[in-house]
Order: sequence, then structure tokens, then C-alpha cells
Amino acid sequence: MLQKKQFSNALAITSSLLTRYPDNIDALYLTAVCHRYLQQPQLALSTLNTLKSYHPNYARAYQEEGHNYRLSNSRSAIAAYEKAVQLNAALIASWKNLSELYRAEGQEWSADHAQNQVDYWSSMPQALVSVSSLINEDNVIKAEEICRFFLKKQPKHTEAMRLLAAIGVKHKVLDDAEFLLESCLHFDPEFHQARLDYVNVLHKRQRYEQALEQALLLRSKSPDDVRYQMAVANESQAVGEFNQSIAIYNSILEQLPDNSGVLIMLGHAYKTVGDTDNAVAAYRKAGACQVNFGDAYWSLANLKTYHFSTDEIAMMQRHEQAPTTAFEDRFHLSFALGKAFEDASDYSQAFSYYAKGNALKKQQLRYQAARVDAECKAQIEVCTPALFSKQADTHSLPNTLSKQDSRPRPIFIVGLPRAGSTLLEQILSSHSMVDGTMELPNIMSLAHRLNGRGGNDRPKRYPQVLAELSTEQLAKFGDDFIKDTEVYRQGAPYFIDKMPNNFRHIGLIQLILPDAIIIDARRDPMSCGFSIFKQLFAEGQEFSYNLEDIGKYYNNYVELMDHWNTVLPGKILKMQYEAVVTDFEEQVHRLLDFCGLPFEEGCLDFYKTKRSVRTASAEQVRQPIYQSGMQQWKHFESDLGPLSALVSTLK
Repeated sequence: MLQKKQFSNALAITSSLLTRYPDNIDALYLTAVCHRYLQQPQLALSTLNTLKSYHPNYARAYQEEGHNYRLSNSRSAIAAYEKAVQLNAALIASWKNLSELYRAEGQEWSADHAQNQVDYWSSMPQALVSVSSLINEDNVIKAEEICRFFLKKQPKHTEAMRLLAAIGVKHKVLDDAEFLLESCLHFDPEFHQARLDYVNVLHKRQRYEQALEQALLLRSKSPDDVRYQMAVANESQAVGEFNQSIAIYNSILEQLPDNSGVLIMLGHAYKTVGDTDNAVAAYRKAGACQVNFGDAYWSLANLKTYHFSTDEIAMMQRHEQAPTTAFEDRFHLSFALGKAFEDASDYSQAFSYYAKGNALKKQQLRYQAARVDAECKAQIEVCTPALFSKQADTHSLPNTLSKQDSRPRPIFIVGLPRAGSTLLEQILSSHSMVDGTMELPNIMSLAHRLNGRGGNDRPKRYPQVLAELSTEQLAKFGDDFIKDTEVYRQGAPYFIDKMPNNFRHIGLIQLILPDAIIIDARRDPMSCGFSIFKQLFAEGQEFSYNLEDIGKYYNNYVELMDHWNTVLPGKILKMQYEAVVTDFEEQVHRLLDFCGLPFEEGCLDFYKTKRSVRTASAEQVRQPIYQSGMQQWKHFESDLGPLSALVSTLK
């Protein structure tokens, strides 16, 4: 019907289909196309927002959005097309329109780059264009099948190798992806997109110094390419060179002063180093440069110390209600409005917006509480006293002990997010013998590698595989952890890993790093649960967008920590947040004693310590201890029934 231009008839069919299947991706997409051809752009954009709420990474939705904005709003059209090709580089129509729009705006370099992409993908075999689209549509199995079949005939085709690496990233088989990209660059060292993908894979594998080297190489080949400048800035941040990254972001902004994405990254860098005034300025400008840009307002709210004016709140409400506001902007705005109304003591409005933001964000995710429950129970079943006693004799051998004594000793701070782990890290990092780092992903990455390749429906190898690992393998994993985390340390005898989710892997930590110190950052379940609920996390923490899911996760956490304390008695120190706040000095002494550290006055004055902090509590830990937030959840008690029903008996 579309080919015959019978758009009204086609619309009647898709509308009927959507009454039965409201999230059907094809019906939503075709409905939007019909509205555009019927010259109903507002209906088309509204349909596309619905489509993106169900399928937020569907590239063709953004391309269609660009088509709707094409004649009326060139800036919005460019943003939509850029998002489309970011998700699926093979969308030739988006590249064509970007080339024209860039040239009309006087952005000659960008226009030439877009035209080069048109030429590149137009010459590409149709099979590989299909693979690119299938990857974006999450049909990874079919994409891999086509790609591997193609490579059997043309084993050195570099674009096919790059796409297969992208499939490996989707499968989280990062070692395969890294090898494929290395091979790709061996055959074609000038394949810049493959090298940029290589930077991203190295970053995911926490090989930040190598990633920075590759980013610098890209920039040397094409100094004016903003993507490569951004890659250098981002990897400079990853290795702790924040001043360098800030200088690069500012340099880019001299060329592109209204680029909201760069402004947001600049604001994050300023926030990390404690320059709040400049962070606020960058976030505000980002919001001014892009209409309805929710991330700018959430970034301000996420400073935790910023208070919105009445006019700002009214403006955010208008943005949130606007039909043209994108799905991701809407939930960012909802979380920001929740914080704004909470600060204004309008708790009913605050919870309404928190609930809306969480509901929208949860639509993006595929979180299954039952899967986490099964994984935690598997840890309890596998990690028995017998498993640890088998390793104990080996780790007590003289040569093993001497190696452990000569290397930095890790301190793992585990628990739930928003439970006070950043405060404990800041206290310990204020000690002269301790290096603070960040939430290191190394242990979770190792657990994933041990689990083997495969989707969620395939049998799990981890944690069962722990019983099969040799002493040599376990020792190597421990040595690798110390080596791979060296980039974050400054040479102190102790260093911190505060990834909270490591509580699910304490058995693995004990086996590979038996000298590790483990701190359990614990907080009242209602206070912690509500604090999690009102936090929009940058990534991960998928359990956090539903009160019932939070309650179930907290129960899994307590059950698993009880198990670790049973099978590893005396190994873990529980630090209760409420006790730290109300009896601070005694709890600091208790913490230092457990770690074997002599008392230093600086640990009491932790808020004076100058260091980068990358978590949501960055600004809070730069202030003295305060008790005002301990009972904040009580203002929302009547709305927290689903959480209370699951955690009311826990501590």
C-alpha cells in the first residue's frame, strides 16, 4: 500500500494492529511513515516517541524523525540523523541528508565526511549493509550467521571483520572483538572507523592506556575530526588526566560552541575534579543549546547541591510535557523534576516525577529479578567452606606469601549503591597509605569471562567453574587484577575498588586475592532503597527502577552477605552508614583498625582531600558529615509500600 501511496488505508491497518500489539516495532514505524506522507508531522513525531519508548535504540526511528524535521527544524533534523547513523552507520539516507544539512550550515568538513560515508556504504555489498541493520535491530544471531558466511568467501574483508567484532561486543565477548579489530587494522591500518571501534573495545576491557594510544594515533591521522578529539579527551579522563580532557573539550567548543554533548562531557569532567561552578556553567549552557535536553537538567540535579529556581522548574515541566520531547530527555527531566520538588518540600509532586522517570527508564531494560536471585543462590551453593579450605593451604606457601606481601593490597568496598560506599572510600583515600581509584569493573569482567560465551538462556559456567580452576589459574587472575589496576594507583601500599556489585563475587575475590580486605557498606533498607529509586544511574544497576525489584535485590544482597560471613568468618567488616554518621570518629578508628592502618587525622577531615570522584556522591563527600538525609524517605513513606513489604524486617 505504501508503494501505491495508499497511506490512509495503510494507516488503518497499522492502527488495527497496534490495538492488539502496542509495542510492535514495524507497525509503529509504518504508522509514523504514513503520518509523514499525509503531512501530519506532529502525529508522526508522537508515534516515533512511542516507538522509541519501546525500542530506544532503533536507528530507523531516528532517521524517520530526521525526515519529519528536515524542512522545518534543521538543528533537530541534524541531531536525529546523527543519532541514527551513530546506531546504524549503514543508513545511507541519513548520511545524504546530513551532508546537505551540514553544507547549508557551513560545516564543510562534516558535510564531506557524511558524503564519504554515502560513497562508502553505497559501494558496500548488500549482505554487509543488512548485517549492520540486523545488529542495530538486536537480531544478532542472524547478523552473525550472514557475516560469517560472507567471511568464508572473503576472509580478509575488513568491514565484515569490523562488523563481526561489533557482534562480539554485543555478545560481550570482548577478547574476540579485540582480536578481530587488531586483524582488521593489520590488513588496513588506515581504516579509521575500525580503529575507533578498537579504542572503544580497549576501553571496555579497561585497557585505558592502550585506548588512549590508539585515540592519539587517530587524532594524528585526522586532527580536525571531532570524533577523534573526543576519543582522546574521553580516554584522557579514563587514565585520570582530567586537566588534559578539560583542555580538549574546551578546544572543541571553540569550533563547536553550541555542541551540547561536548558541554555535558565538560561538565562531568569539572564535577569529577570538584570544580562545581564550572560544571554548573557547562550544564546550563548545554541546556540552553539544545531544546528539551533532559541530560543537562539531570546533570545539574545530580550534583546534589544544586537547587533549581521556580522559573527553572516551570521550564522543565514545560519541556517534560512537550510532545516533541524525546523519550530519553523525558525520563531525564522527570528525575530532575523529582529532585527539584523534593528540595522544595513538595513531596507528592516529587514522588510523582520520580515514579514517572523510573517507569520510563524501566521500559528500556530487560531486567529479571528471578535471574539475579538464581545467580545469588548459585554462589551460595558453590562457594562452600570446602571450596575455600582447598585453596587455603596453597596460599599459605612461603613463595605465595612473599609475593602477596610485596604487592599493593586491595580494599574492596561492596554493598548496594547509595549506601555510603563513596564516603568510606573518601575516608580511606584521605590516608597516606591508601590510593583511591573508582568503581573498577575488573572483577565483574572476570566473572563474565569465566561464565563463557552465550546468551542469557544458555547454561552458566560461573560460579560452578570456580571449583575447576587450578591454583595456577587463580594466582594468575589475582596477578592480572593487580597489574590491570595499576593505571589507577599512585604507588601506595593499599588501594580501593569500590564497585558495589562485587558483593556478588566475594567468593571469586577470596580465591584469587586471599589477602584482600572487604568492607560491607550497609545502610537502612528503606533509606537505601528510596535513595536508589530516585537516582538515575549512568549505566548498570538495572534493578533500581522499580520499588519491588529494589526490595528483592536488597533481600538477595543480605542473604548473600550472610552466607559470606558464615563461610568466611572475620573476613568482612560491616560498616553501617547510620553509625558512621552518628558516631563518626569511633567508626573511622574501627575502619582503620580492620584495614591494619595507623590512625591519621586526615581521615576525619576527609572532605578536605582533593581527588577525583566519579560517583553520584561526588559533591556530598566534599562536605563534612551531615545527618539531614538519613530519614528523608519518611516524607515518602505512604508511597513506598512495595519496598517496605519486602525489606521491613531487614537491617
